[in-house]
Amino acid sequence: MATISFHLKRPTAPIPTAIVALVTMGGVRTKVYTGQSILPKQWLKDQQRAQTRGYASNGALNDRLDTLEKQLQACCEQHLALGQVPTAVTLRTLVQLLPAEAPAAAPTRSFQDYFTEWTTLTRAKGRVRTAQAAETTLRYLVRYEQVARYAVDFDTITPAFGDAFVLFLLGPGGLTDNTVAKHLDRLRRFMRYAVERGFTTASGWERLAWKRQEPDIMTLTAEEVEALEGLELPAGGYLDNARSLFLLSCYTGLRYSDLVSIRPEHVRGNTLRITTQKTREMVNIPLQARALLIVTRYLAGGVRLVSNQRLNDYLKELGQLAGIDSPLEVVRFSGGRRESRTVAKWEKLGCHTGRRTFVTLSLERGLRPELVMKITGHKTWKSFQRYVNITEQTVEREFAKVYEMPELMKVAGK
Repeated sequence: MATISFHLKRPTAPIPTAIVALVTMGGVRTKVYTGQSILPKQWLKDQQRAQTRGYASNGALNDRLDTLEKQLQACCEQHLALGQVPTAVTLRTLVQLLPAEAPAAAPTRSFQDYFTEWTTLTRAKGRVRTAQAAETTLRYLVRYEQVARYAVDFDTITPAFGDAFVLFLLGPGGLTDNTVAKHLDRLRRFMRYAVERGFTTASGWERLAWKRQEPDIMTLTAEEVEALEGLELPAGGYLDNARSLFLLSCYTGLRYSDLVSIRPEHVRGNTLRITTQKTREMVNIPLQARALLIVTRYLAGGVRLVSNQRLNDYLKELGQLAGIDSPLEVVRFSGGRRESRTVAKWEKLGCHTGRRTFVTLSLERGLRPELVMKITGHKTWKSFQRYVNITEQTVEREFAKVYEMPELMKVAGK
């Protein structure tokens, strides 16, 4: 009696590898290439067949292997009846003689293929930065797969995988707790997308999580914004241009991606009505006089667009010129460990500081939180809260009001 088993030529390969049939009869073992290949992480070693859960196209591959196994077995039985052992050439010929109607293995799509498709769809929706962030997550997954020799796939994304992946991100990756949490969140969102479309029925991914450690956010005080406004700069120069873009963010709460998307049709009297690039939410932003002046110049070509990175560089230069140099403790958390260093405030000045400054100063001036959220497009208090940074000066000023301490009010700038 012959024994027939199927194996992979390279079980740990990161790319499709050949499926080989081993035929053992009369103490002779013959290797027969089936003409089929598969990604090792889609192969079920114990069953010697391709995984079909989450990979429907692999059913055709298994059908072909079933057919080949029957033909190899029949050939061996015929030779056994004659007291012979089939030669390697005879067995290998059977692969070429498979019936034409036998379904050929359909091309298989890998986990990476599905993930790339998801990022492509995200980019097509206009969410370019979100797609770029997702692509970064995929690069970490591929790197982890190579380093850990672990096949990352729908069914292998489990809580145990999550623990190991987190250690990889914190160790070799050197990422902060917040960044790790973001990568896991993107992975969960992709898995939810895959489940909704029937690519997989896996469920272990739902329990992937890592605790965020939110550091203090940085915003400018009203006095620091005034210092920027009062800087004497060459009209139309690169710093004057950068200041206009940044101050518009401080006056409206717009992200950089929305600042550079303003068109004439978005301005309706003293209101800016725009669909945000990141969340695709329609927001209505009242334009105070200073903001309307910049928007008018912007639409007339008086304010030029610059890249996000270059604007960040210019803002640091502006902050230094404006004397925004109070000591700032920069805190990061990695694996629950708190790390900090002290820098001059202008060194951390960036595009997003404008949006955070708008939120904080609006609240300090008495605008109700729900109204600020309506303007910024935040849907939940949890996401909005990360933008709130009540300054020390405001705490002192309000405390002095309540407890009637005029000397403190004077120090606080009342």
